[in-house]
Amino acid sequence: MLSVLLITFPFFALVLCGYLAARCGVLPQPAIPGLNAFVLYFALPCMLYRFGASTPIAQLLDPAVAGVYVLCALVMVGATVALTRKAHIGWNDAAFGALVAAFPNTGFMGVPLLVALLGAQSAGPAIVTIVVDMVITSSLCIALSRLDGAGTHGVGVALKNAFKGMATNPMPWSIALGALASALQFKLPGPVDKTIAMLADAASPVALFTIGAVLARSQMNQHEQVPARDYVPVALAKLLVHPLLVWAVGTAAIAVGVPLTPFALTVLVLLAALPSASNVSLLAEKFGANNGRVARIILVSTALAFLSFSAAVALLT
Repeated sequence: MLSVLLITFPFFALVLCGYLAARCGVLPQPAIPGLNAFVLYFALPCMLYRFGASTPIAQLLDPAVAGVYVLCALVMVGATVALTRKAHIGWNDAAFGALVAAFPNTGFMGVPLLVALLGAQSAGPAIVTIVVDMVITSSLCIALSRLDGAGTHGVGVALKNAFKGMATNPMPWSIALGALASALQFKLPGPVDKTIAMLADAASPVALFTIGAVLARSQMNQHEQVPARDYVPVALAKLLVHPLLVWAVGTAAIAVGVPLTPFALTVLVLLAALPSASNVSLLAEKFGANNGRVARIILVSTALAFLSFSAAVALLT
């Protein structure tokens, strides 16, 4: 356990640094979107491209990994909506609560953390889950959020906006280009490759620092009181129920002959044990959900994940 904590500590310490920088005013709130844009549009796409280009195409198109992960995501979304939708929590808030219960912080935290723990071969399954969460899980939850008539637009407009958002998101395009480069065995010219490598190397520290700053900003900008019973159970479901569900479904899939390797299952379980994705807070705000509740779920899951994720690593590796 101590050896695992020695590896995971710097990652969570960077999140804490970003949180404290924003809370103490060292990092002004207007600067946070700039950091987010650097990670989203420059550093992270370069990192995903490099991982995609260096990963065998078969790992990037693994139907067993995608199938197990999609099934678990659907169960998490359905169960969370069913258990949390109450008189004061409509479809809109329940749907975004379900999204943070099923959507781990794979892009900003998971890929660099798992590569450090398990090696570069863990990037393949991780990239598959990023695509699933961006294309399927997010779109499903956005569609569900429209069912109670929240907001001014219907389901069709919401889905159109969701797909427009995915089309303008550089992450899936960088993954696709990396996969194409892997399939064609394409190598970038030396100077270009070096430039991309420098940006990719900046992705992990800046992304983790930005997560902390975004969490601090969300907390500082929310003044309403949210009962702990409305967000703590969802945070615990993300950290405990989600990885246990992935482990159970993956183990059953292997038992019935699905070609899922034990290593890929380990990667999927550890991804599911990650805290909630911080970008869900931005989606919740855009679609008029209770962002205070969503931000608290993300904050609690991120704080507790230092111990719970490290414990999961110690158990599985």
